[in-house]
Amino acid sequence: MYFTGFQCIACSALQSADYAGYTCPACGGNLDITYDYDGLKNRLGKERLVTFGRPDMFRYAPLLPLDRPGLAPPLRIGWTPLYAAGRLGAPLGLKQLYIKDDGLNPSASFKDRAGAVALVRAREKGAKVIAGASTGNAGSSMACLTASVGLPCVIFVPEKAPPAKIAQLLVFGARVLAVRGTYDDAFDLCMKICDERGWFNRNTGHNPFTREGKKTCSYEICEQLGWHAPDRVVVPTGDGNIISGIWKGMKDLYAVGLIDRLPKIDCAQSEKSNAITRAVEQVRAAHPDGAASVDWRHVRIEPVKATTLADSISVDVPRDGLAAVRAVIESGGEACTVPDEEILAAIPELARGAGVFAEPAAACAWAVTRRLAQAGRIQPDEKVICLVTGNGLKDVGAARKAAGEPVLIKPTVEAANDALADL
Repeated sequence: MYFTGFQCIACSALQSADYAGYTCPACGGNLDITYDYDGLKNRLGKERLVTFGRPDMFRYAPLLPLDRPGLAPPLRIGWTPLYAAGRLGAPLGLKQLYIKDDGLNPSASFKDRAGAVALVRAREKGAKVIAGASTGNAGSSMACLTASVGLPCVIFVPEKAPPAKIAQLLVFGARVLAVRGTYDDAFDLCMKICDERGWFNRNTGHNPFTREGKKTCSYEICEQLGWHAPDRVVVPTGDGNIISGIWKGMKDLYAVGLIDRLPKIDCAQSEKSNAITRAVEQVRAAHPDGAASVDWRHVRIEPVKATTLADSISVDVPRDGLAAVRAVIESGGEACTVPDEEILAAIPELARGAGVFAEPAAACAWAVTRRLAQAGRIQPDEKVICLVTGNGLKDVGAARKAAGEPVLIKPTVEAANDALADL
């Protein structure tokens, strides 16, 4: 294993690989996992960094911080399709648009990547219970994965989490605590209970191993493009853990020589949950010379009052916000918000233009891609990846609102033909 330790995203303090905490002991910041990239590059080589016959995210085991990857759940996680979406991109002049459909993971969510690595880490450490807070996807993912290996799981959700996601949690057998409050209230309560009971804490951002699972999406994108990096990846963003994982994965590949350049990473948010976009704008205004002049110890992500209908990215306090801001700034990407109306409109557009059914949070990536292209901030020849992070069946209410209602007719041929007169 080439996992060497941890480095604080804020103050850069280092911890050894046997550090048992979740966050930086020096400043309380989130941690990033470090690797011996030279060893990976020189001792393994390109042909051994990937197990080509394995059709899941664990094909990249040498680039994961795990002693016993054989403890992975017996489900196919990752290696999701990358679709060319020329018809969807054509009206905007986008010649190389691709959709990465992570709604095809076992729990229909990108979060299975994070949960898979967290689960292996928990099993390596002999954990008896895994707990986490979630707006729905991270929790239903963890419940799905723990069910496959018979490990107890406790999930804290806000009381207004979508019914479909609550149903998944219950079907998979998780102990579900619906907190009368927001996701942030659920997160804080989960933290206290995990500390009190000594449970393995899967919470996004707080647990650095979640980012390591999410970065595997970048590995797949580049492998599916013939080991070439795209020009940019548009990422729906709430807590910030997915976008920071996408950037981490690209940096890993560049460090070991599997790609020869780094892409821009674009942050897609709702106007009603825009803490990270606001922070990016503030950092850029204060540091026009770029990332090299930023002292990340002094960057603050101010909370917002999130009210977006895209529940998976509805976050008051982004728990991995600093890493997300760094991903955008360091990569030279964009941070863009759209109104909820555009997010809703993006659901049927994505479905009818590319055949991919996205939940609102995932559709936000397409809404922002469209907005950036219309503004000339994405160039026609750029190779653009639009990341779809969750299946539309996660929130059928939003999908019905976006797509409209069926035509109600009498059971006669005449009535059917009247309704189909325009075809």
